[in-house]
Amino acid sequence: MEYKDTLLMPKTEFPMRGNLPNKEPEWQAKWEEMDLYDQIQQKNADKPTFILHDGPPYANGELHMGHAMNKVIKDMIVRQKSMSGFRSPYVPGWDTHGLPIEQALANKGVKRKEMSVAEFRKLCAEYAYKQVDIQRTGFKRLGVTGEWANPYITLQPEYEAEQIKVFGEMAKKGYIYKGKKPVYWSPSSESALAEAEIEYQDKKSASIFVAFKVTDGKGVLEEGTNIVIWTTTPWTIPANMGITVNPDLEYVVATVNGEKYVVAEALFESLRETLGWEAAEVVKTVRGLELDRVVTKHPFYDRDSLVMNGGHATAEAGTGAVHTAPGHGEDDFIIGQKYGLETLAPLDDRGVFTDEAPGFEGVFYDTANKMVTEKLEEVGALLKMEFITHSYPHDWRTKKPVIFRATPQWFASINAFRQELLDAVQGVTWTPAWGETRLFNMVRDRGDWVISRQRVWGVPLPIFYAENGDSIITDETINHVSELFREHGSDIWFEREAKDLLPAGFTHEGSPNGEFTKENDIMDVWFDSGSSHQAVLEARPYLNRPADLYMEGSDQYRGWFNSSLTTSVAISGEAPYRNVLSHGFALDGDGRKMSKSLGNTMLPGKVINQLGADIVRLWVASVDYQADVRISDNILKQVSEVYRKIRNTMRFLLGNISDFTPATDAIAYENLREVDQYLLIKLDELVKNVRASYDKYEFSTIYHQINNFCTVELSQFYMDFAKDVVYIEAAGSKDRRAMQTVFHEAVVVLTKLLAPILPHTADEVWSHLTDQEAASIHLTEMPKGKNYPATETITEKWDQFMRIRDVVQKALEEARNEKIIGKSMLAKVTLFVDGEAKQLFDSLEGDFAQLLIVSDFELVEGLEGAPANAVKDHHVAVAITVAEGETCERCRVVKKDVGENHDHPTLCKRCADIVVENYQN
Repeated sequence: MEYKDTLLMPKTEFPMRGNLPNKEPEWQAKWEEMDLYDQIQQKNADKPTFILHDGPPYANGELHMGHAMNKVIKDMIVRQKSMSGFRSPYVPGWDTHGLPIEQALANKGVKRKEMSVAEFRKLCAEYAYKQVDIQRTGFKRLGVTGEWANPYITLQPEYEAEQIKVFGEMAKKGYIYKGKKPVYWSPSSESALAEAEIEYQDKKSASIFVAFKVTDGKGVLEEGTNIVIWTTTPWTIPANMGITVNPDLEYVVATVNGEKYVVAEALFESLRETLGWEAAEVVKTVRGLELDRVVTKHPFYDRDSLVMNGGHATAEAGTGAVHTAPGHGEDDFIIGQKYGLETLAPLDDRGVFTDEAPGFEGVFYDTANKMVTEKLEEVGALLKMEFITHSYPHDWRTKKPVIFRATPQWFASINAFRQELLDAVQGVTWTPAWGETRLFNMVRDRGDWVISRQRVWGVPLPIFYAENGDSIITDETINHVSELFREHGSDIWFEREAKDLLPAGFTHEGSPNGEFTKENDIMDVWFDSGSSHQAVLEARPYLNRPADLYMEGSDQYRGWFNSSLTTSVAISGEAPYRNVLSHGFALDGDGRKMSKSLGNTMLPGKVINQLGADIVRLWVASVDYQADVRISDNILKQVSEVYRKIRNTMRFLLGNISDFTPATDAIAYENLREVDQYLLIKLDELVKNVRASYDKYEFSTIYHQINNFCTVELSQFYMDFAKDVVYIEAAGSKDRRAMQTVFHEAVVVLTKLLAPILPHTADEVWSHLTDQEAASIHLTEMPKGKNYPATETITEKWDQFMRIRDVVQKALEEARNEKIIGKSMLAKVTLFVDGEAKQLFDSLEGDFAQLLIVSDFELVEGLEGAPANAVKDHHVAVAITVAEGETCERCRVVKKDVGENHDHPTLCKRCADIVVENYQN
């Protein structure tokens, strides 16, 4: 007889290797074929909702790791909620208007100026839809579930129609107005920008000190005295209308080489050095308040420059006197309005000087820096020029510098409902908690929102103008335009005349001749995506506003979180979200930002083709995503190793329940051995901990909890000693069925807990179970706590045993190193115990040699008898010797009773009895 044929070795078709790049698409095809997403929604139809509202990625360019991380986190949340008693539909979205698509077409050779607006917009829409399709394919390949056939896209007519309603409601409440004031202007984009579209980069700029001669000192300063200003934007000097000084600062009048100069007293000593005024003498001190309305002359134009009092002039840098150009600065504009100054901004949309700046016409503003400096030097007004590097605002799309430029724009007034916004921020739960402070401060400090853009690819501002110039925004016009857009899309605005966009028979007192014109500007794209709470959550009957969760990258505090809050509070008085969760950015292995120029990009598509989507997903689960995270080949290798361990655990469990039918073979909990109960209690602890972590979106905690359970409780302990039972004992023996009961429970529970993270692998494991409760793991419910009886007593006892087991493992390792034994199975463990440990072992049931995976075990009361080389711990001492007897051919345990059965001379008594009873003909 071949004794190996009597061993019950694991049997399963679940492969050791995942082969994920090839297998995952098969699972995705199966899910699509069975309409799995719809089945999940139907299963949960009567359950409470949990709505995670998708922040729309921009439809341009291939997916990067930031996209992957974002969508995987969302998918893990939605899948977990769908398995935890919630109806959690997920509607993916895309942001499709704006400059990047216009630029992408220009890069492809499209000549915008050579075609009509309608033709160009059609090309933009075609490009956007192609990008949506590319990204949708990438997201689906990641295993992300959702309404992929029915997403929301900001260029869809039904979306645009709802956006118009949001605008109309804000206008109705008086929050929309037109004004001329300085806004961020991007010459490279030829458009105004919102604060959310600005990023700061270092820039080298000319720093100049300029003297303005006093023409009317108001009895405080002598005529011909010079007030000194400092600026890093020489090109704004042609637009200078005044000088601002702080009313509360002291200013000195100093004589240098026969000339008199005025600077802040606190800065005088540093300026003495900077300007080479070693011989300067202070002849007078005045308060800034006294300098109010002193008149100086513009350095090279024949006009006055008025001295004004303003708190933004400080003694922190410069001279304490601020060059003021109301057309090119926010503070400048505010004080200019107060003093009645002209708001001059002599630049066109491209940043080129107009004829309002004589001598600089047709010159790009940045080029003019040198010309202005030379002009100042020529007229004797330049005191010093040097170059500095400072942080300067740039267009986040084109990466080019932006300027402040006063232009007529449409604004949403933040001041009108700022307190409501601040109250709404405080009514939301923020994770991380600092998110609340971040957005609160942004809302508190922000100016009004410039919502108009001088582009064509976007949703037009639905505003008409009467013959007398009055703007027309009424319920009637808004509702009519909204319905036109719903039926035809916003292209119709650019295809029809104003009169054909107005309701039939529309009249207005400002148009006695019935003539009307329309606004040509479009809305800020942040108004597009910021209207999604109305266009998606409110418009789709199976969704809710406010959403339970908005979850995006930390850059969205200034972006989508902010714009969504603004429009939602404006029209409904409440935030569009109950909870906000943010994640960091994906960096390379060295913590650097990924960029093509550095050659350190890692694209999810490439990783999926090499390793599989479940590896990308497991990486996302492994990192603390609320901070910036790192990814590299080496990091993915470590994650792949954890995946391999999890997969091997599943394979072992499946392999050892191939002949187990739960309905007939399972052993009731109360009839299990304590060690089996202990494992189920540990599994139950895992369930409770993992569910709590899922509810807090702490996926890295789950990653470590499950990895540790598979490695420690299962692989290193229970599964290891189980082999001596499940391989060796008779198929139907109680101990074997008991362990199979635990194995079955473990594989079902672990697979469900892992399903939101590893959806493909989880369904693959599920397909190898013979008693599936549903066609897919994703149609099942998360396991709930079992609350087994007497858990504390059992846990306390067996936790102590596990600590003693660690001491035994250490002793076995030392014995191997000292060549006392080879394999542990050749060893005898003699355990010397004190009274407390003796009580423990008396209360435990079990074959301790089997539990410790050695051949023989002896318990000796009293530590004093332990040999000198014994490994000692608090309550025990462990001595390792060679076990006496022969090695059983079948179970490989060293036993003294090997050969007692003469028919089976190479077997121990246990194995001989099993063979005789079960395998002997």
